[in-house]
Amino acid sequence: MPPETPSRSRPTRAERADRHALYQKTVQHPKEEVRHLDRTFRMLRGRQPRTLREDFCGTAALACEWVRWRPEHLAVGVDLDRETLDWGRAHNLSRLEPRARRRVRLVNEDVLEVVTDPADLVVALNFSYWVFKERAVMRRYFERAREALAPGGMLVLDAFGGYDAFRRLRERREYRTYTYVWNQLDYNPIDGDFLCRIDFRFPDRSEMKGAFTYDWRLWTVPELRDLLVEAGFARPLVYWEGWSAKRGRRTSTFSLVEKGEANAGWVCYLVALG
Repeated sequence: MPPETPSRSRPTRAERADRHALYQKTVQHPKEEVRHLDRTFRMLRGRQPRTLREDFCGTAALACEWVRWRPEHLAVGVDLDRETLDWGRAHNLSRLEPRARRRVRLVNEDVLEVVTDPADLVVALNFSYWVFKERAVMRRYFERAREALAPGGMLVLDAFGGYDAFRRLRERREYRTYTYVWNQLDYNPIDGDFLCRIDFRFPDRSEMKGAFTYDWRLWTVPELRDLLVEAGFARPLVYWEGWSAKRGRRTSTFSLVEKGEANAGWVCYLVALG
């Protein structure tokens, strides 16, 4: 009798999971972001924005949502990572109606070098631009972003901070079919180097460790505002996310402020007018 063939073990939940799909579901909120961008632009510029360039666009979820918002909207997404752009083409761009799909262009280039048509809005969200650690390089990026704006356009960035940002920590967020884990692995107070990682854990005890890793500089809002002014922008405005004391969490609503709250964690938008 021949020996029995070992049965193939079933892949774990982590092995079957798609890291980009998990990221979009957990981290990104493109409908809220488009609503905020559109409303803020109309309030500050007195007209509707039409064109958006999403820098560090990743899977281009925001760019795709932008063209869904209004039939006249156009979007460009720029990212260096071809694999992530290809995922966005297959899973986000392909789901648009043909007319909307034609109003999105995805570009596999460096944001410091790329040349695109002038845009009403240039955005760099999810703290992606923090990959630029040197002051001169960050200023150069802001200069290039300003050059990419149409007359009367604006650059929008997000930032986070608070006293918890400067220490090692691990935060978990429970979802029905998985757990999201945010790890702040290391922070160097001498040069601001900031190493973070996203893990996903599943009910079968499998884990997607290091689904995403970020080697950033932890920039402060005063540093960023000063660099934006040096790059030729007017003094950037700060839109601060609200906090619900009753629910013990952020509200996802942002208000123009002159003074923020020195709490454990906060998120804000910086809006620089070109």
